[in-house]
Amino acid sequence: METATPAIPKSLFVFSIFYGGMVCIAGVLGNKLVGLGPLSDLGPALGLGPLGIEAGICAFLLLVIVSSAIAELHGGAVATRLVRWGFVPLIATMALIELVLALPPAAAMEPARLAAFETILGQSARLMLAGLIAYGTSQTLNVTIFAALKGREGSQLLWLRAGIASVLSQIVDTLLFITISFYGVFPIGGLLIGQMIVKVLLSAVLVPPLVYLFVAIGRKLDGTATPA
Repeated sequence: METATPAIPKSLFVFSIFYGGMVCIAGVLGNKLVGLGPLSDLGPALGLGPLGIEAGICAFLLLVIVSSAIAELHGGAVATRLVRWGFVPLIATMALIELVLALPPAAAMEPARLAAFETILGQSARLMLAGLIAYGTSQTLNVTIFAALKGREGSQLLWLRAGIASVLSQIVDTLLFITISFYGVFPIGGLLIGQMIVKVLLSAVLVPPLVYLFVAIGRKLDGTATPA
């Protein structure tokens, strides 16, 4: 008798594809430093210089949100496996970028365009290692904290659980990435503090409402009712 293949919940299928895409694009977006308007003035007041943030935070916060939503809908173990499988597209993307950079460019390609391409996509081995370690550690920590708080609070206080897990994981992410990437290259104290301030604020403001949104989308996709 042929064994039926277990059905994958629609929300898990859709969110996993989305998660893989965000893993791949985060490093590319990180090449742009984004100004923060009035918040930038906080840096000089603290002696840190103008505050900015790499645009990759947009994708990384979505990774936090999606993994938290999956932990809420399908459990912490499933979300942890998603984080681990996220290394596959991440490493594949890094390998493909290195392959493309190594291939000889066509004679018709404009030198300025080639230089811009290599500047944006070229990363040192140290930066790539920092990205892998920071991703795996911070995302696993986010899911672990979120799932542990859910075990204590049940389905209540989703916004608080999401906010706490995101803030703590982003602090660890910043510590690991900045230290591994730039320690010994230049003084990193001001950069660490500035990045942490911005990431904590963004996590506290953006993550809780967006987790509610993604959980609602997931329940809609799965046809399950929202708990009272």
